[in-house]
Amino acid sequence: MSDTAMATEQTLHDLYRDHSGWLEGWLRRRLGNRCDAADLSQDTFLRVLASSQPIADLHEPRAYLLTVGKRLLSNFYQRRSLEQAYLDALAALPEASVPSPEQRWMLLETLQALDELLDGLPTAVRRAFLWSQLEGFGYQQIAERLRVSERTVKRYMAHAYEHCLLAAL
Repeated sequence: MSDTAMATEQTLHDLYRDHSGWLEGWLRRRLGNRCDAADLSQDTFLRVLASSQPIADLHEPRAYLLTVGKRLLSNFYQRRSLEQAYLDALAALPEASVPSPEQRWMLLETLQALDELLDGLPTAVRRAFLWSQLEGFGYQQIAERLRVSERTVKRYMAHAYEHCLLAAL
């Protein structure tokens, strides 16, 4: 292992040792759940490790961890909201139409993957894309719903397609 890699590993170890308990406590207070807080705390440190930001350059590590943790917390709540909307839609189906537990799991996984794929898009762009792809709405219908021009909807769709293509690379 190179000296640089060892220094990075030590810096990450120090960051984790010094701040993981604090971060997990902050997340636990917001979630009210120790297990989810522990998972999000670990995810935060994984994001920090995968980040292009050198750990040694962090002057305010708690502020940085808090920013990453807040983003993950927001994603967590979005995912939970998406799951609840799906479960509510299932509950409204007639008994004969309810998918099996395996099908539900696959659908939920697909919805989560789609949600992650579209993460980072502005809300209007995201809505336009989903209405087009899932509801089959035309650009005119989407423009009316969003109260924008058709030309704007075309730009939104181009942005969404570009985002999806770049994510696939």
